[in-house]
Amino acid sequence: MTKKVSLLIANYSRELRIDVDIKKKGKVEKMTDFTERMKRVQEETEIVLRKTQEEMKQQADREKKEVKE
Repeated sequence: MTKKVSLLIANYSRELRIDVDIKKKGKVEKMTDFTERMKRVQEETEIVLRKTQEEMKQQADREKKEVKE
């Protein structure tokens, strides 16, 4: 099962920035880790979009077929 991601991350490879100064504790994510994570998010998003597109096409084709009959 794929992990849910926000549209901002999927589209722009970044999270929403807030104008409030928030100090994070812990390690800062390495750039290579970040880019790998973003690559996976984009690949998973592409798979889901292709599947949805195919399902929509099949539904449209079914409806066309029903109208012809």
